[in-house]
Amino acid sequence: MNRISQQELLDAGVHFGHLKKKWNPKMLPYIFMERKGIHIIDLEKTADALETAGAAMKQMAKSGKKILFVATKKQAKEIVAQCAQRVAMPYVTERWLGGMLTNFATIRKSIKKMQSIEKMLADGTLENITKKEKLMMSRDKQKMEKVLGGIANMNRTPSAIFLVDIGHEHIALAEADRLNITTFGMVDTNCDPNKVDYAIPSNDDATKSITAITTYLMNCVLEGLEERKNENVEETEEVSNEEATEMAAETNDTDDKGRRRRVGGGNDRKPAGGSGRGGNNGGPRRPR
Repeated sequence: MNRISQQELLDAGVHFGHLKKKWNPKMLPYIFMERKGIHIIDLEKTADALETAGAAMKQMAKSGKKILFVATKKQAKEIVAQCAQRVAMPYVTERWLGGMLTNFATIRKSIKKMQSIEKMLADGTLENITKKEKLMMSRDKQKMEKVLGGIANMNRTPSAIFLVDIGHEHIALAEADRLNITTFGMVDTNCDPNKVDYAIPSNDDATKSITAITTYLMNCVLEGLEERKNENVEETEEVSNEEATEMAAETNDTDDKGRRRRVGGGNDRKPAGGSGRGGNNGGPRRPR
């Protein structure tokens, strides 16, 4: 797994924090200095935290676990959606529905309803209803798809959740904590880093900063998925080789048994009459 350089983080503007008056004192270990009333984030700490978070995400992806990407901020929506789609992970970029994790059963019902409407529109089942009813169902589908489209293939609650701004996504963070879901988050100088399991001190407002962090984590997930795929291929090849070996052994056993039957299948049985002339097993002849 490649380590992102501090120069790349610097060029992306990851080091810019908030104004000093808006800071959270718990972010003190991650602040390098103050310049013109703005806190500067220590990029060495950011690189270390990013590498740790990336390794954890890679291991989760390798284990086949799902990671939910959440970013409802305007400047982060498209970036996070593209990265999540590339690694085939669920994502939420429009609006976080209350209970999306804690009341997931109800959310699944809405997803099934959306998929049912989509299926009916595709196979022509709705041809017999009025245009008004069809239009209303199409609008309902579009609304649900806008909010739930990113989690349509998520059949159970995820194993982890990645948040671009933990302050802005506080509802999602609270639900994840309640369900003991592992949390990753971009933490700016105005947030509490202790609220997430893997805090990545970084600028969560700039587009370039969000792109740099999210892309690095996406590449880590891709590496995990690739390793998982290679392991599955190797296991399949091993099973195939074992099956071929077993079949060859069974074939050899069958050939050996057939050969033994042919070799030992001569006239080994004694004649019924024995060796005497009278055919009475060679015993003494009775006098007539």
